[in-house]
Amino acid sequence: MGSTREVESRVASTAAANRLRRELTVGEVAARSGLAVSAIHFYESEGLIRAWRNGGNQRRYARDVLRRVAVIKVAQRIGIPLSTIRDALTELPEGRTPTKRDWHRLSTAWARSLTERIEKLTRLRDSLTDCIGCGCLSLAVCPLRNPLDRLAAEGPGARLLEVRRRPATARPARRRRQG
Repeated sequence: MGSTREVESRVASTAAANRLRRELTVGEVAARSGLAVSAIHFYESEGLIRAWRNGGNQRRYARDVLRRVAVIKVAQRIGIPLSTIRDALTELPEGRTPTKRDWHRLSTAWARSLTERIEKLTRLRDSLTDCIGCGCLSLAVCPLRNPLDRLAAEGPGARLLEVRRRPATARPARRRRQG
Protein backbone atom coordinates (compact mmCIF):
# COMPACT_ATOMS: atom_id res chain seq x y z
CA MET A 1 0.00 0.00 0.00
CA GLY A 2 2.45 2.69 1.05
CA SER A 3 3.30 4.92 3.94
CA THR A 4 0.92 7.50 5.30
CA ARG A 5 3.12 10.18 3.84
CA GLU A 6 2.86 8.66 0.32
CA VAL A 7 -0.93 8.37 0.61
CA GLU A 8 -1.22 11.97 1.80
CA SER A 9 0.99 13.07 -1.07
CA ARG A 10 -1.17 11.21 -3.63
CA VAL A 11 -4.36 12.63 -2.11
CA ALA A 12 -2.93 16.15 -2.20
CA SER A 13 -1.75 15.59 -5.76
CA THR A 14 -5.16 14.29 -6.84
CA ALA A 15 -6.93 17.23 -5.13
CA ALA A 16 -4.61 19.67 -6.91
CA ALA A 17 -5.23 17.94 -10.25
CA ASN A 18 -8.99 18.02 -9.71
CA ARG A 19 -8.84 21.69 -8.78
CA LEU A 20 -6.82 22.43 -11.90
CA ARG A 21 -9.31 20.59 -14.08
CA ARG A 22 -12.07 22.81 -12.70
CA GLU A 23 -10.07 25.97 -13.36
CA LEU A 24 -9.63 27.35 -16.85
CA THR A 25 -6.94 29.61 -18.24
CA VAL A 26 -7.93 32.65 -20.27
CA GLY A 27 -6.74 30.82 -23.40
CA GLU A 28 -8.95 27.84 -22.60
CA VAL A 29 -11.96 30.08 -22.02
CA ALA A 30 -11.27 31.86 -25.31
CA ALA A 31 -10.85 28.61 -27.23
CA ARG A 32 -13.94 26.97 -25.74
CA SER A 33 -16.15 30.06 -26.17
CA GLY A 34 -14.90 31.04 -29.61
CA LEU A 35 -13.90 34.50 -28.44
CA ALA A 36 -10.60 36.34 -28.54
CA VAL A 37 -8.57 36.54 -25.34
CA SER A 38 -9.03 40.33 -25.49
CA ALA A 39 -12.83 39.84 -25.40
CA ILE A 40 -12.50 37.68 -22.27
CA HIS A 41 -10.36 40.39 -20.66
CA PHE A 42 -12.91 43.01 -21.72
CA TYR A 43 -15.80 41.07 -20.17
CA GLU A 44 -13.80 40.78 -16.98
CA SER A 45 -12.98 44.51 -16.93
CA GLU A 46 -16.69 45.26 -17.43
CA GLY A 47 -17.63 43.09 -14.44
CA LEU A 48 -19.47 40.51 -16.53
CA ILE A 49 -17.23 37.61 -15.50
CA ARG A 50 -14.72 37.05 -12.71
CA ALA A 51 -11.27 35.56 -12.53
CA TRP A 52 -8.70 35.15 -9.82
CA ARG A 53 -4.94 34.96 -9.89
CA ASN A 54 -3.03 31.80 -9.12
CA GLY A 55 0.34 31.66 -7.37
CA GLY A 56 2.07 32.54 -10.66
CA ASN A 57 -0.21 35.61 -11.06
CA GLN A 58 -2.06 34.03 -14.01
CA ARG A 59 -5.80 34.46 -14.48
CA ARG A 60 -7.98 31.47 -13.68
CA TYR A 61 -11.70 31.09 -14.33
CA ALA A 62 -14.28 28.75 -12.88
CA ARG A 63 -15.92 26.46 -15.44
CA ASP A 64 -19.26 28.23 -15.02
CA VAL A 65 -17.71 31.16 -16.88
CA LEU A 66 -18.33 29.28 -20.14
CA ARG A 67 -22.10 29.33 -19.61
CA ARG A 68 -21.94 32.96 -18.49
CA VAL A 69 -20.04 33.90 -21.65
CA ALA A 70 -22.67 32.06 -23.72
CA VAL A 71 -25.43 34.05 -21.98
CA ILE A 72 -23.53 37.29 -22.64
CA LYS A 73 -23.10 36.49 -26.33
CA VAL A 74 -26.77 35.58 -26.82
CA ALA A 75 -27.89 38.73 -25.02
CA GLN A 76 -25.53 40.89 -27.08
CA ARG A 77 -26.78 39.30 -30.28
CA ILE A 78 -30.33 40.43 -29.53
CA GLY A 79 -29.10 43.91 -28.65
CA ILE A 80 -29.16 43.89 -24.85
CA PRO A 81 -26.76 46.56 -23.53
CA LEU A 82 -23.77 45.32 -21.51
CA SER A 83 -24.94 47.26 -18.46
CA THR A 84 -28.24 45.36 -18.51
CA ILE A 85 -26.42 42.05 -18.98
CA ARG A 86 -24.11 42.87 -16.05
CA ASP A 87 -27.07 43.69 -13.80
CA ALA A 88 -28.76 40.43 -14.74
CA LEU A 89 -25.63 38.35 -14.14
CA THR A 90 -25.18 39.85 -10.67
CA GLU A 91 -28.52 38.28 -9.75
CA LEU A 92 -27.09 34.81 -10.42
CA PRO A 93 -25.32 33.00 -7.59
CA GLU A 94 -21.55 33.06 -7.87
CA GLY A 95 -19.72 29.81 -8.40
CA ARG A 96 -22.41 27.82 -10.15
CA THR A 97 -23.40 27.39 -13.74
CA PRO A 98 -26.55 29.32 -14.70
CA THR A 99 -29.46 26.90 -14.92
CA LYS A 100 -32.40 26.62 -17.29
CA ARG A 101 -34.51 28.39 -14.66
CA ASP A 102 -31.98 31.24 -14.46
CA TRP A 103 -32.03 31.54 -18.23
CA HIS A 104 -35.84 31.59 -18.29
CA ARG A 105 -35.91 34.46 -15.79
CA LEU A 106 -33.31 36.47 -17.72
CA SER A 107 -34.75 35.78 -21.16
CA THR A 108 -38.29 36.68 -20.09
CA ALA A 109 -37.16 40.15 -19.02
CA TRP A 110 -35.07 40.57 -22.16
CA ALA A 111 -37.95 39.41 -24.37
CA ARG A 112 -40.09 42.28 -23.04
CA SER A 113 -37.33 44.75 -23.83
CA LEU A 114 -36.87 43.26 -27.28
CA THR A 115 -40.62 43.48 -27.98
CA GLU A 116 -40.61 47.17 -27.00
CA ARG A 117 -37.67 47.86 -29.31
CA ILE A 118 -39.35 45.97 -32.18
CA GLU A 119 -42.51 48.04 -31.74
CA LYS A 120 -40.48 51.27 -31.69
CA LEU A 121 -38.52 50.24 -34.79
CA THR A 122 -41.74 49.28 -36.57
CA ARG A 123 -43.19 52.74 -35.88
CA LEU A 124 -39.94 54.30 -37.11
CA ARG A 125 -40.01 52.18 -40.28
CA ASP A 126 -43.60 53.16 -40.95
CA SER A 127 -42.71 56.85 -40.49
CA LEU A 128 -39.77 56.48 -42.85
CA THR A 129 -42.11 55.49 -45.66
CA ASP A 130 -43.81 58.90 -45.39
CA CYS A 131 -40.47 60.68 -45.80
CA ILE A 132 -39.26 58.89 -48.89
CA GLY A 133 -41.30 61.24 -51.12
CA CYS A 134 -39.44 64.37 -50.03
CA GLY A 135 -35.98 62.82 -50.18
CA CYS A 136 -34.29 65.53 -48.15
CA LEU A 137 -36.36 65.68 -44.96
CA SER A 138 -37.15 69.34 -45.73
CA LEU A 139 -40.90 69.16 -45.26
CA ALA A 140 -42.36 71.29 -42.50
CA VAL A 141 -44.07 68.17 -41.25
CA CYS A 142 -41.48 65.40 -41.02
CA PRO A 143 -42.25 62.46 -38.72
CA LEU A 144 -38.54 61.68 -38.34
CA ARG A 145 -36.78 65.03 -37.89
CA ASN A 146 -39.79 66.99 -36.61
CA PRO A 147 -42.03 64.62 -34.65
CA LEU A 148 -45.48 66.05 -33.95
CA ASP A 149 -44.56 69.07 -36.13
CA ARG A 150 -42.86 70.94 -33.26
CA LEU A 151 -40.86 73.16 -35.63
CA ALA A 152 -43.76 74.33 -37.83
CA ALA A 153 -43.91 77.66 -36.00
CA GLU A 154 -40.42 78.50 -37.33
CA GLY A 155 -41.51 78.10 -40.93
CA PRO A 156 -40.84 75.52 -43.66
CA GLY A 157 -37.47 73.95 -44.32
CA ALA A 158 -34.93 71.68 -42.73
CA ARG A 159 -34.56 73.61 -39.49
CA LEU A 160 -32.70 70.85 -37.69
CA LEU A 161 -30.33 70.22 -40.57
CA GLU A 162 -29.21 73.81 -41.04
CA VAL A 163 -26.09 75.34 -39.50
CA ARG A 164 -25.93 75.41 -35.73
CA ARG A 165 -27.40 78.44 -34.11
CA ARG A 166 -25.02 80.68 -32.22
CA PRO A 167 -25.81 81.69 -28.65
CA ALA A 168 -27.52 85.09 -28.44
CA THR A 169 -24.45 86.66 -26.79
CA ALA A 170 -21.98 85.49 -29.44
CA ARG A 171 -20.94 88.00 -32.09
CA PRO A 172 -19.97 86.94 -35.59
CA ALA A 173 -16.26 87.15 -36.27
CA ARG A 174 -15.25 90.07 -38.52
CA ARG A 175 -13.30 89.32 -41.63
CA ARG A 176 -10.27 91.35 -42.47
CA ARG A 177 -10.21 92.69 -45.95
CA GLN A 178 -7.29 91.60 -48.00
CA GLY A 179 -5.79 94.32 -50.06
